[in-house]
Amino acid sequence: MSAGTSLPVHVTDTVPRPRGGTDPATLGRLRENQAPWPGRTVTSGGVSLHVRETPGPAPVEAPEAVYVHGLAGSATNWTDLAGLLAPRATGLSVDLPGFGHSEPTAARDFTPDGMADALLCWLAGRGRPVHLVGNSLGGVICMTVAARRPELVRSLTLVSPAMPDRRPDPRRLSDPRMALAMVPYLGRAARRSLAAEPLRERAERVVRLCFADPQRGSERRLEELIAEHEHRATLPWAAEATDGATRGLLALWAGRTTWTRASRVRAPSLVLWGGDDRIVTPRLARRTAAALPDSRLVVLPGVGHVAQIEQPGPVASAIAGLWDSSTGPGEDVADTGR
Repeated sequence: MSAGTSLPVHVTDTVPRPRGGTDPATLGRLRENQAPWPGRTVTSGGVSLHVRETPGPAPVEAPEAVYVHGLAGSATNWTDLAGLLAPRATGLSVDLPGFGHSEPTAARDFTPDGMADALLCWLAGRGRPVHLVGNSLGGVICMTVAARRPELVRSLTLVSPAMPDRRPDPRRLSDPRMALAMVPYLGRAARRSLAAEPLRERAERVVRLCFADPQRGSERRLEELIAEHEHRATLPWAAEATDGATRGLLALWAGRTTWTRASRVRAPSLVLWGGDDRIVTPRLARRTAAALPDSRLVVLPGVGHVAQIEQPGPVASAIAGLWDSSTGPGEDVADTGR
């Protein structure tokens, strides 16, 4: 099967192993309470990003996978998934500019396009194609990079990407005050109220919103989320980055640019969606997969918006299946018979 030919669309019936996924025995070991992978700031292409690195297979020339988090996330969102996929690729989980431990770029452009520019420059500076994996806002950013610079992308995986979803549904917010907080001037009181809330309560709300079953989240991951909120509260650019990314995403949704970019992606692609995603409706899953010229679809029933955290095993199996059946950019994709 050559690149540019649509792969079949598959919808899973059970969570344990998606159809088209690889044998779980070939994945890495999922360690209970795995600590976040070591991080450091890496400068490439004139852009500095904080990166958590997961050791991959020998030799040094083995493929690299770059993982990109969503709006309320950071590089630690990929701890378990990167470990499971380590036998296949070295993992580079990045903090987007202004998020996690990454400082803003000089342009301080926190829109999806601005952050896609930064990631594109960083990848181009490294000079080798990678497997791109993005969740939510990170999915839209990865898709933009893949559309603009296909030679940099071996494959593209989108986990509940933030495709245009204009539902006026307050259940999509972890707190209704967040909608008011985005209103200039009038939202000041709401922003102060949210900032004064205990960090544990805030973190628990995020988990309840993003997970279909909050019980799947470990206490360690919750404590890590609280620690990230504490760290973010000390950063002078935190509110600016969150507001800029949110408003930029809403502006992007106002047009058809996102769908047009999807049609320009040439990398073998996987669209992976939680069937109980409350933030971006699963009804967009099939349309997203159809918009990508060379794609397959996996929907995980009973899973929420951050499937890579809630159910890393099935997600890793599906991604490994994509990687095993695809080759580098510009080359043929193996016909797997699926």
